Amino acid sequence: MKNCKLKEVSTPVEKIADPLTELLRNGARDLIRQAVEAELSAMLSEYEDYKLLDGRQAIVRNGYLPERTIQTGVGDVSIKVPKVRDRGGSGIHFQSHLLPPYLRRTKSIEELIPWLYLKGLSTGDYSEALGSLLGEHAKGLSANTVCRLKSQWLDEHQSWQRQDLSHKRYVYWWADGIYSQVRMDDRLCLLVIIGVTEHGHKELVAVSDGFRESSASWEELLTSLRQRGLAHTPKLAAGDGALGFWNAISKVYPDTRHQRCWVHKTANVLNKLPKSVQPKVKAALHEIWMASTRKEAYKAFDNTVELFAPKYPKAMECLSKDREELLAFYDFPAEHWIHIRTTNPIESAFATVRLRTKKSRNCGSRDSTLAMVFKLMESAQKRWIKIRGFNLLTLVVNNVKFEDGVQVGEQSDRNAA
Repeated sequence: MKNCKLKEVSTPVEKIADPLTELLRNGARDLIRQAVEAELSAMLSEYEDYKLLDGRQAIVRNGYLPERTIQTGVGDVSIKVPKVRDRGGSGIHFQSHLLPPYLRRTKSIEELIPWLYLKGLSTGDYSEALGSLLGEHAKGLSANTVCRLKSQWLDEHQSWQRQDLSHKRYVYWWADGIYSQVRMDDRLCLLVIIGVTEHGHKELVAVSDGFRESSASWEELLTSLRQRGLAHTPKLAAGDGALGFWNAISKVYPDTRHQRCWVHKTANVLNKLPKSVQPKVKAALHEIWMASTRKEAYKAFDNTVELFAPKYPKAMECLSKDREELLAFYDFPAEHWIHIRTTNPIESAFATVRLRTKKSRNCGSRDSTLAMVFKLMESAQKRWIKIRGFNLLTLVVNNVKFEDGVQVGEQSDRNAA
């Protein structure tokens, strides 16, 4: 890394033009496959008592039809439809209502997938969604099929929550909570953690039902992770100012460094200011987290507080109380700053979660909502890319010291030069 120049760190706000469309593009095939499998399971259940003379099942699975491609509004999707064998010779066969043999092109699959996820997969909503895909005369999936699909997702989530984590090591964590109005009188808080492995991959670590963002809920979740074998302490956790998570991680993983999210902090500070002065303060905050060294950041920090505290003491108090936690990222590789000084990786996924849960507020139970969000995050995870400078994570894991984003040994060489 000698003689290398630190790249200028860009803005921490990484915008996704349309996270829902991106999710549709990534998850359409899996969702359609699961829906067709749910249809098949419902059919096999219907003929469960139809047996041969020797007691064997008469209707059984029998592989798949040849793969075919369907042109959709989010690109070509390759699909394999399962088939059954009627060993009793009654001519019974499986035909998917979702993917009939004649279907080669859809006009509005963008409308189908949101309905399946956003509306909680109720029978009536399924019919409406299929109408958007196949036309107004399409047959809807049965209530049993919808229930099977929901139940399958919930089972998958519960199984995932029991997985052994002893082989896992996460270097960085992003943590956040999202609120969902499941019913008018039933508010759900989802606790979510996304981690960066020692190889630079982003993974969903936890998604759980909590009571608000309380310390008790977070502590229960973090304790569960440790009990499942996650013994390696994350080097840094990024989150907003909610005290519940920070209190809990200080107990369960006391050696983890804390990084307050600059996007959340900026929003919190600006909310305490009149609109007329917000642009000036926002620019001043930008000078702090864009500083190339901690010393320069301290100077910009002090100048900001000195300039605005006389007229806007509450806003500057909000900023000052997390001074050190806002600048923790300077002790890690500069290549990682764009990732670790905000919770943007988790916020990008949450943008779609919030849209879904808002639109499905009256659709079902807490379990159904939790299952929907889990499947959403699982689908999104398939397209997450490695963080920048992932090769430097080995140094972070081995407690190599960094100062102002540069390995301390290299910093000394530069100063000497």
